[in-house]
Amino acid sequence: MEGMAGKRPALAWAVNISAALLVLLWLIPTVGLFVTSFRDKDQIIQSGWWNAFFSSEQTERYRTDPASQVQDGALWVIEGVALPPTATEISAWGTRTQEPGAHAPGETVALDDGIELTVNADGSYRLTSPTEFDDDQRIFVQATVPPKFTFSGYQRVLQGEGIAQAFFNTATVAIPATIIPILMAAFAAYALAWTDFKARGFLIAVIVGLLVVPLQLALIPMKLLHSSLGITGYLGVWLAHSGFGLPLAIYLLRNYMAGLPRDIIENARVDGATEFQIFFKIILPLSFPALASFSIFQFLWTWNDLLVAKVFLPGKDQEVLTVGIAKMMGSKGGEWDLLAVAGFVSIIVPLIVFFSLQRFLVRGLLSGSVK
Repeated sequence: MEGMAGKRPALAWAVNISAALLVLLWLIPTVGLFVTSFRDKDQIIQSGWWNAFFSSEQTERYRTDPASQVQDGALWVIEGVALPPTATEISAWGTRTQEPGAHAPGETVALDDGIELTVNADGSYRLTSPTEFDDDQRIFVQATVPPKFTFSGYQRVLQGEGIAQAFFNTATVAIPATIIPILMAAFAAYALAWTDFKARGFLIAVIVGLLVVPLQLALIPMKLLHSSLGITGYLGVWLAHSGFGLPLAIYLLRNYMAGLPRDIIENARVDGATEFQIFFKIILPLSFPALASFSIFQFLWTWNDLLVAKVFLPGKDQEVLTVGIAKMMGSKGGEWDLLAVAGFVSIIVPLIVFFSLQRFLVRGLLSGSVK
């Protein structure tokens, strides 16, 4: 029978399954990024993160050293070892990029001008020529290597030049840029929710419209305005972030405050409480879920911001973490393997903030949706 105690409706199961799928979709790339951060560049190139815990086939390139050649009778000989550090033996080898595994271990292959090359299973090779070597010879070897994890990426990122200062600069930007719009938006939201005045509906419509204004559209005009007023440094980026975050803050807080019980506020006014007393002693404590929800969004945005920081903080001593990481990658992205490591280093603080306030997130976002 429907509605019996102990039986869950089909809708509840559907909601739980949907939530689990959403969590899984969010968790998979995060786990992949975390695992990748402990792998070196060669492993990242050779296989995906889901193969990180299994042995993988790896191709390495080596070059012979003509300076090490010796004469053995009528032949000139170069000997050496071409074996990946963590491998015990090779499975195939070759001399061309297109066919790195064309030959079996122990096979002798004739190259140009009477040159012969033999590569054994243990990686040792012997290159012979009837004439003296003038150039090196490429050797590609394929070997099965066991899984390997390293902290070298984290060491390179954490010991990178200016990273510690960039971390401090990011905190200096993100914390005030989160607090300032909350303080300003709380007063505005209270006025729009509980104060009757002309054009209140128009102001609410304007705030909703400002939510869709592209950030990039206002960057240059705001930068010119700051320059004309002499606003520079951290103050400029605080005001910029506050201006871009205010519409969302007012919208969220106004919806939440408008849903608070009217009787509480009216009784406080009857008892002689001033508007400031009502605001600080009743509205703000009851609106903490909405305040926490906006704090999460604003802090995550300001902490991970690159564009606003580049425009309003051009000084080298004021570089934030995202700018420092971008510089660490190099102008041509040569250090791309550090992206996973840098990503996890940069999200440590946002994760702490999110998990500390996440229990208020849903309540704050759904405010005003159900009456």
